[in-house]
Amino acid sequence: MERRTLLVLFSILLAGTPTLSQRDDRSEALVSVDVGVILDMRTLVGKMCWTSISMAVDDFYAANRNFTTRLVLHRRDGEASVIGAGSAALGLLNKEGVLAILGPQKSAQARFLSDIADKARVPSISFTATSPFLSSSARSYFVRMAINDSAQVDAVASIVRYYAWREAVIIYEDTDYGNGVIPYLIDALQANSIRVPHRTVIPPSATDDQIKEELLNLKMIQTRVFIVHMSLPVGTRVFSKAKAIGMTTKGFAWIVTDGIANLVDSVDHEVISAMQGFVGVKPYVPRTAELEAFIRRWKRKYRNENPKAERIDPSIFSLWAYDSVRALALAVEKVEVKRFSFEKPRIFGNSTDLDALIVSKMGPTILKAVIETSFTGLSGEFRLVNGQLQSSAYQIVNVVGNGQKGIGFWTPKRGLSPQLGSPTNKDELGAVVWPGDSTSVPRGWEITTGGTRLRVAVPVTDSFFQFVRFDEDPVTKEKVPTGYSIEIFNNVMKSLPYYVPFDYFPYTNSNGTSGYYDLLVQQVPKGDYDAVAGDVTIIAHRFQYVDFTLPYTESGVYMIVPLKEDNKRGRTWVFMEPLTHELWLCSLCFFLLTGFIMWGIERMNQNEHFTGPPLQVISNVLYFTFSTLVFAHRQELKSSLSKAVVIVWLFAVLILTSTYTASLASILTAAKLEPAFNDVGELVRSGKFVGYSRGSFLGDLLKPTFGSRLVPLNGPDDYASALTNGTVNAVFHELPYIKLFLKKYCKGYTIVGPTQRTAGLGFAFRKDSPLLSDVSKAVVSLSQGPFMDDIEKRWMLTNDTSQCQQPDAGGNRITLHSLRGLFLVTGVVSSLALLVACIGNLLEGYQERRVRPSETTPEGEDEPLADDEQPPVGVGLPAIGPGRDSAALLQDSSERGPSATEILRLDKVTQV
Repeated sequence: MERRTLLVLFSILLAGTPTLSQRDDRSEALVSVDVGVILDMRTLVGKMCWTSISMAVDDFYAANRNFTTRLVLHRRDGEASVIGAGSAALGLLNKEGVLAILGPQKSAQARFLSDIADKARVPSISFTATSPFLSSSARSYFVRMAINDSAQVDAVASIVRYYAWREAVIIYEDTDYGNGVIPYLIDALQANSIRVPHRTVIPPSATDDQIKEELLNLKMIQTRVFIVHMSLPVGTRVFSKAKAIGMTTKGFAWIVTDGIANLVDSVDHEVISAMQGFVGVKPYVPRTAELEAFIRRWKRKYRNENPKAERIDPSIFSLWAYDSVRALALAVEKVEVKRFSFEKPRIFGNSTDLDALIVSKMGPTILKAVIETSFTGLSGEFRLVNGQLQSSAYQIVNVVGNGQKGIGFWTPKRGLSPQLGSPTNKDELGAVVWPGDSTSVPRGWEITTGGTRLRVAVPVTDSFFQFVRFDEDPVTKEKVPTGYSIEIFNNVMKSLPYYVPFDYFPYTNSNGTSGYYDLLVQQVPKGDYDAVAGDVTIIAHRFQYVDFTLPYTESGVYMIVPLKEDNKRGRTWVFMEPLTHELWLCSLCFFLLTGFIMWGIERMNQNEHFTGPPLQVISNVLYFTFSTLVFAHRQELKSSLSKAVVIVWLFAVLILTSTYTASLASILTAAKLEPAFNDVGELVRSGKFVGYSRGSFLGDLLKPTFGSRLVPLNGPDDYASALTNGTVNAVFHELPYIKLFLKKYCKGYTIVGPTQRTAGLGFAFRKDSPLLSDVSKAVVSLSQGPFMDDIEKRWMLTNDTSQCQQPDAGGNRITLHSLRGLFLVTGVVSSLALLVACIGNLLEGYQERRVRPSETTPEGEDEPLADDEQPPVGVGLPAIGPGRDSAALLQDSSERGPSATEILRLDKVTQV
C-alpha cells in the first residue's frame, strides 16, 4: 500500500513539474555574471565613473536583447586607501563570487589588487590607474583600459621645446600615480636639451602651510616654467596657493598633465580662476554624434544622482569606464558557458582570508576574451596591446575663461600640429593666453628680486690693464672695475630686454701659478660666482666648468720675434727673385707664342726673313722676339696684323721690364728687415728659449713642444726686456695682447703666426644658464654696430700697428696674379691676329681656284701640252742660271706675254 502511495505521489510530482522543453527558452538562456566595482564615491572621478558604468550596462543590454549573459554589478567603496580597496576586493570574491573586478580608482590600490586578482584568477580591469609602475607583463590578470601616463611625456617635452624654454621645474604628488611618470618625463625633457634644475614633491597629506612653503621656495629660483603631474584634489590645493602668493601672474608658465587637464571642465569656478593661462595635455577624443548623444544623457543622469553638482562634463575616465563595461560584456558573451564555478582551496591549520580565497575556473578564458576584444567606443578605437589601451593623439589645450580651448595636437609620428592631418610638418600651435592675461610667450626664467644678485667675477692681473683694471670711484672710494672687457660687458647687460642686477667681485690668485684663468672659471660651478667678465679665452677644456658666450673679439696664438737685417744682396741668384717661378715660366711661354704667331702671319705674306731652312727661320723668329726687350730688330714686317701683335707685345714687355727693374733695384739697394724666426719649427730646431704670459693657458699649450725652455713673463715691459737681452728669442701670446705690445714697442719687433687657433675672448656663465643665449645675441648685435669699433679704438688701438708687421720673405716678389691682365690682353690680341690671317689666306686661295682657266682653252690661246709632250725644263723659257734669276724670267715673259704653261712652269721653278 505504501509503495502504491509513493508511486502515485511521484506521478503527481512528475505531472506538476514542467519538462525541459516546456521551460521558457529565454529564462533558461540568461546567465548572471557577477562583476565587482570598486570606486571612491567621495571623489569627483568616482562619481563620474559610476554614472558611466551603470549607463553602460543598461545601454548594452538594451541594444543586445538576445545575449544569454547579463552583468550584475556589485559596487563597493574602496575609499582612498590601499587597505580599503583590498578589503572590498576580498569581500567581492569570497561573498559575491565575482568573475571580474572593475577598478579600483588609484594606481596604488590597483597594484595591490592586481596581486589578489592573480591569486584568484579574476581579471582586474582599471580605467583610472595610469601609473607606469603598473605593468601587465608582471601582473597577469591586470588589464589597463586606460592610457599609460608615460605616453604623454613626449607631448609635454615638445611643448617646452616649442616655446624655446631651456629649463622646467616638475611638481608632482608623492604617490604611485605621481612618482611613476617622473623618470620618463625627465628623460623626455633631457632628450630635448631641457634641463630640470629642481623637482618638488607634494604629499597628499601636506597641509596648506607646507604647500605654501614649497611654492615660496620655487618662487625664489629663476625658472618660471612648471610642469604639474598630480591628481585633481592635490592639484587644486596647489593652484590656489600659487595664485595667492603671485605665481600665476605674467611671466609664469604652467603645464598640467592629463590627470588634471581631463577634468578642467568639471572643476568649480574658484579652481578654474586659479588656472587661467595654464596649458594642458589630454588624450584626444573624436567628437561623434554618438558621443554627443551620450553626453546629453549622461549629464541628466549625473545631476539626478548628484543634485548639488554645479557644472559637469564627462571626462575621459567616464568614457573609458563606459567602454570597459562594453568590452567585458562582449567577452563574457563570447565565452558561452552556462554556469561559472570556483574552486575552494584546502585550508590546513591557521589561515587568512587570502589563503581561503576562491579561484575562478573560467578566469583565464574570460581574461583572454577581454584582451582580444576590439571595437570603436565612445573614447575612440578600443584596442588592447599587452593588456593596455593604446594612445593615438593628444590634444593641447589652454585654460581660458570658464573652460579650455584647443590650441593644437600632438601625435607620435607628426609631433605638434595645429590640426590633425595637417599637411605641414612644422611644429605649430595656436595663440595662447598666458597667466596674467598675457599674450606674449613667457621667457621661462627671471632674475628673482628676492634672491641674490648675479655674482660676476673679474680677474685681477698685473699686466695688460687695457682689458681689466680697477679704478677708485671718486664718490664711494671703492675699487670699480673698468677696461675694454668690462665696458663691453656693461653695455651687453644694458642691452638685454630685461633688467639683470649684478655685482662685480675681484678674483685674485696670490701664488701666481700657471692656470690662473683656469682656476677662476672653476669657481663658477662651485657656486662662488655666476659669471666671469674679463679677458677669458674660449678654449675646449674650460667648457667642462662653464659655458661661454660668443666671442667679443678675435684671438689666436702668435709669436713676437725680433727683426733682423736680411742678406739678399749677397746672394748669387738674387736677380731671379723679383719674379716668381710662375711668372718667369709664363713670360717665357709668351715669348715663344708671340714669335710663333708672327712667323705664321709673315709666312703667309711671303716675308723672306721668315722663310728658308728651319734653323734659319727659328733663329730669326727668336731673335726678333727677344730683341723686343731692347726694342731693336732689323726684320721688316709686311702684315698689318703682325705689326699689331708686336705693338701689344712691346707694351707688355715695357711693363714687365720696368716692374722687374724696380723690384730688383729695391732688393739690391734698400735695407730690409725680416723676422728672426719665421715659424715654430725654427725655434724648436735651434734650441732657443721662448717666453709666455704667466698665468695663462699658454704654459700648458707650449710645454709639450718646448719643455724646460719655457720662461714665464709678466707683461709688455718684461717681454721687451727678455727679447732685448736674449733671455728669450720669441714670446707667445694671443693677438689682442700682441697688438697692445706692438702699440708700445713698435720698432724692432714683429708678429709671426698664427701658431695656434683659439675661439677668441668671451664671457663665462654657469652651465645651462638661461642668460647665456640672450647675452650671446647681445654681443653679436653690438659687434655689428659702430660701438665695438669705438670702444676698441679707445682702449686698444690708439695707433696703427700694421707698420710693425713685416711682410713675409716673398713679399717683394712680383707674382703672376698681379700681371694676369697684361698676359690676357696679349694672348687674346695675338690669337685674333693669327685667326684673321688664316681666314684671309683661305679666302685668297678660294678666289684663285675660281679664276683658274678651264680644261677647254679659248680660241687663240695655246693648248696645254700632254704630259708626254712637255718640253724639257728650260725649253720655251729663258734659262734660269747664274746671272738670271726669277725676276728676269718674269720680265722676259711679260714682254712677250707668257702662256699658261709658262706660268705653271715658272711657279714650279720659283718653288724650287
